[in-house]
Amino acid sequence: MNTNKNSLLVVFCLLFVTICYSQHRRFIIKNGIAIGGGITQFDIASDNFTTTAGNGWLISSSATGDLPNKWYNVSYGLQISGNSIEFSGYESNLGTENDTQIEYDIFAAQLAFMFHAKVVPNLMTIDAGPMVQYNGKLDLNSNNEENLYVYLNNANSILAKDIEDISQINVNGAIGATIGLGAFKFRAQYIYGFSNILNKLNNTDSEIGPQSGDTDFKGNQTMLNFMALITF
Repeated sequence: MNTNKNSLLVVFCLLFVTICYSQHRRFIIKNGIAIGGGITQFDIASDNFTTTAGNGWLISSSATGDLPNKWYNVSYGLQISGNSIEFSGYESNLGTENDTQIEYDIFAAQLAFMFHAKVVPNLMTIDAGPMVQYNGKLDLNSNNEENLYVYLNNANSILAKDIEDISQINVNGAIGATIGLGAFKFRAQYIYGFSNILNKLNNTDSEIGPQSGDTDFKGNQTMLNFMALITF
């Protein structure tokens, strides 16, 4: 009788451990990291200025949680980029045509939390999520351009140096796709700025705020990223 009880106890324990272990395995999260870099195309969509998108560079790192039972994965990470953009302008405030392109550089760091929908598991995902961005000012590519005039679409004009001090904390949304096998991935990403990156130009303490009349400066950044990733 004792032998039967001991046998039942052993069987019960084995079943309990097996079930618990199986349940535990169903919820294993596989963590990983990804590092990479690539190229960017940056622009500011604005009714105030006429701009031309410029090219730049990007490096990124992220931590990923792979959820085996879910239709998505999640990641959080940091992207750092150096970008350029051109504004149409004049050499003289008497000009009537856009006869010169004034180039600015802008540095940005973006913290992102992304969801990755598994379109084809282990091969392709659709990525989307929010970003918080810190960016520097618009820095003129050449000091010789600071006294050029930037063309305003309301027929006014301002000095190129007067629009450098833009808003430096911005909120963006990103959408894109990642494709690749094994450790090597390729990602294309489109970023849109929800906040007004030119809002600081409306400040009455700015160089142009008190002098701009009814001008309401508004612009939303757009950014295309193409990057290669290595995952671990």
